[in-house]
Amino acid sequence: MQLSDKTFTCPVGKEVCLILVRDMTQLLFTLLNEAGKGRKEISPKLHSCSGCTGLIKFRQAEEPVQGIPEGKENIDSRVETVMQEIHGTTVESQFLHSIPPEKLHQVLKSFKEVVVPGNTVLVEQGDKNSNLYLVVTGEFAVETRGEQIATLVAGDIFGEMSYLSPGTAIATVRSLDDAQVLTVPIEDFCEMLESESSVQSYMARLLANRLQQINQARARDFESCMTGKLDEVLPAELFQVFHMHQKTGVLSMNLDGGEARVSFREGCIINATYGDKESQEAIFAILAERSGYYRFITGLSAKEMRAAEIGDFMALLMEGIKRVDEEGKG
Repeated sequence: MQLSDKTFTCPVGKEVCLILVRDMTQLLFTLLNEAGKGRKEISPKLHSCSGCTGLIKFRQAEEPVQGIPEGKENIDSRVETVMQEIHGTTVESQFLHSIPPEKLHQVLKSFKEVVVPGNTVLVEQGDKNSNLYLVVTGEFAVETRGEQIATLVAGDIFGEMSYLSPGTAIATVRSLDDAQVLTVPIEDFCEMLESESSVQSYMARLLANRLQQINQARARDFESCMTGKLDEVLPAELFQVFHMHQKTGVLSMNLDGGEARVSFREGCIINATYGDKESQEAIFAILAERSGYYRFITGLSAKEMRAAEIGDFMALLMEGIKRVDEEGKG
């Protein structure tokens, strides 16, 4: 595996561990931040994957990593040729470059062309979304609770959250002007590419980046208000915000199944209860809820400050989302 300032590449044909991708992506943000401050020296620090309890270790390379495989010009030409052949246009997109060349024609043929008038909402926060979109022309605003947190341009994709798990959208995507997109049902997309490591790697990095943008917006909300309704922000989003910003305190929730309580210490979950469920099973049950009220109070008891984590945060989150998805299909 190789990580550079532009790409994270994995061995072809191998499954991708999202926990490892998360750890390496966080490392990338750290190194880019240090580079922006003028720090040029190579860090000698040895890093361990949190999902493998130290079995996988990695460090910064002495020489710049070449994240783009040989034959990039041929790949660029192939993407442009297939796009022009099927849709009569071209667009520069890292997403398209992540698709294996032998599957590019099949994937692009499954996309449908859609003309989008200005100020049109294609994805509504809180509603279910079942499509993946690729921007061909125009610009789109990504909004959460009325605040614009990002702008998407030609080559970008959206609707990618449904690649991880079907469910309600966590942000609204609205066209800023007349635009054109290519769209495909996420089920068709997954059926074609769910086993491709290059696509999994690209989607994992994109998801990490998008979640960071959304969590930063959520954190600004929490500075002034630490209470709210779960139909506006789902439990998984709440957990992500508290984890990313290393919050210490207790999240209390009034849910359909009764009272729930999750304790965080510097962003890590150390205790959870929901009805008669405790620890990890309580977390999985809470993640399935879609309505109720929450309240976060900072500070923990001395006993909880010494308590052990109930599990790796991302592992808990991914397992909970997986269970919710499986129950929804059952």
